[in-house]
Amino acid sequence: MNEVLFMACKELIDDAKTRCADMVFKDICLEILARARNVLTTEQFIELSNYTAERIKEKSLTAAELPL
Repeated sequence: MNEVLFMACKELIDDAKTRCADMVFKDICLEILARARNVLTTEQFIELSNYTAERIKEKSLTAAELPL
């Protein structure tokens, strides 16, 4: 069951990355991580945190490359 929740969290983060503005995306990521902490194992939570950090970096780089 934890693996299903873990994969669902990753999918939510990926979906939010493509559909949300940068600041909203960060808020959504924090909300997902806060809720995931209660249901995932420590190892899964650490992996999800790292995954989320990478997606935030990617989103920030993409936003920084947009012309003004």
